[in-house]
Amino acid sequence: MSKSTAPAPDRVELDDLLEEVGHFGPFQLWQCTLLLLPVIFTAFSNLCYVFTAGDVHYRCYVPECETGSQTAPFAPDWIRAAVPFRGNPEHPAKCDRYQVMQLSADFACVESRFNQSAIERCNEFVYADPTERTIVNDFNLMCDENLWKVTLVGTVHSIGQFVSLALSGIISDRFGRRWTLLLCVGIGAVVAIIRSFAASYRTFLVLEFVEAMFGSTSYTTAFILSLELVEPRLRVIVKSVILVAYAVAEAILGLLAMTFRDWRTLSIVLFVPGVLSIPLLYTTVESVRWLLTKDRQSDVVNILQRVAKANGRPPLPKSTLDEFYLQQKAKLDSERDGGPSKSFLRLVRETCQHRRLLLRIANCAFCWFTNAMVYYGLTLNSVTLAGDKYSNFIFITLAEIPPSLAINFILNRFGRRKTQCGSLILSGVFCLLALTALKDITWLNVSLFLMSKMAISLSFSTLYIYTAEIFPTNLRQSFISFCSMVGRFGSMLAPQMPLLQTLWAPLPMVLFGSVAVLSGILILEFPETTGVTLPNTLEEAIELHSRRRQPSGEAEKGSYSSPG
Repeated sequence: MSKSTAPAPDRVELDDLLEEVGHFGPFQLWQCTLLLLPVIFTAFSNLCYVFTAGDVHYRCYVPECETGSQTAPFAPDWIRAAVPFRGNPEHPAKCDRYQVMQLSADFACVESRFNQSAIERCNEFVYADPTERTIVNDFNLMCDENLWKVTLVGTVHSIGQFVSLALSGIISDRFGRRWTLLLCVGIGAVVAIIRSFAASYRTFLVLEFVEAMFGSTSYTTAFILSLELVEPRLRVIVKSVILVAYAVAEAILGLLAMTFRDWRTLSIVLFVPGVLSIPLLYTTVESVRWLLTKDRQSDVVNILQRVAKANGRPPLPKSTLDEFYLQQKAKLDSERDGGPSKSFLRLVRETCQHRRLLLRIANCAFCWFTNAMVYYGLTLNSVTLAGDKYSNFIFITLAEIPPSLAINFILNRFGRRKTQCGSLILSGVFCLLALTALKDITWLNVSLFLMSKMAISLSFSTLYIYTAEIFPTNLRQSFISFCSMVGRFGSMLAPQMPLLQTLWAPLPMVLFGSVAVLSGILILEFPETTGVTLPNTLEEAIELHSRRRQPSGEAEKGSYSSPG
């Protein structure tokens, strides 16, 4: 260890030691690469139901005009004479057909053979793509009366995610980040594979909930492990890489769904790699910061020495490590005796006494709700756009990459408040424009979807950082968790948009657009935090509106590490 970079003997910080063993050497690169696997599996978990519980195109089988529903063409020349077309001129009604008139000697399928003023239901269907199988045709969930069962799958999945938010913190605090990651990836993948053999709708729904409860936790845990292993200035880059990996994984999901049209096969292809990845993930190391909170300094030292060796750095001196051990031991003893945990309830009570802070919490929670609803709503609605639903899904998910790469530049150039406000308003405006005459131009309608998704992706990424910067240190994690849990209600509502669409077709996009614009305007009540030191107390958080930007970049470093 060089003398010029050695930490002072009277103060040895963990970040100093991480700098000594290598900023971002082969060890960190390998660890961060492995931790992208849970990010990929989480993307599969979060959006797999778009295809496993996706709707399919079908129409009534007309035995008077065709022989066999399995071999019948979906759109024969006579179809408009036998089946009504409602709303969408390209697709026939799914479960209705015209009543057949008295048979005559002429068996031609012409309009005169059907009474187009009388509609009757059918229970046998012809599919546009006979190879495409979802739970809709596997569990006989056809027609409007079963639509709620199909949309319920996405809501149940979001409820599972909601429960996972509450459980993941408890599990990771008790057993550690690494074991939580292994547990969630393994159990989530196994349950998803078992789900692919579900014999009934109820069994599928139960397994969907359980899989979401475990599979959704992997992202957060991998994110924390990645950030805690690198120095502060590299955390923004790591965050961007994780966001890009998540978007690419969503696009891969679309490609695999395009290739494997049977939902059971698709589930196996998606989640078997999760089981196979466990031996690789087992080689990752535990969070050194978590180990410090558990008074396991010896494990921290072993990991640091392992990092130094892998990065080609000399071992850390014993005197430095001894000093570090003693300081951390004294700090932990002080925290156990001291009162941060004892004063938590008092801090919450004090928060309730400040009207401005309460309004900020409510505003932030509403912003999380809006971002989750619009983000997932647009993703789910992408498969209903004109054109190939798989291609549309892939394009919509890839639209997340540009804002993920540009977030650091945008935030530093325009600030948090302008970025959050502008991205929400833009997303809402694009949603509302998609309701105008522009929707009749296919490429333009898809482009508006893409731009709206890019804007809401930028907004969501900014929100993680912004939320961490407007609340005090001693309550920051609690408020982030609360706002995130409120946001889950938005993701629960998003899958129900097809039901709202039956009431009024433009209703989902009207809801997305108006709520996004409203939230964007309300964001103007937030203080600007770019370049401002993170608030440590309630008073500092309340006074953020009047605090000036700091010339130093230290506030920037701290702000990015907080969401983890």
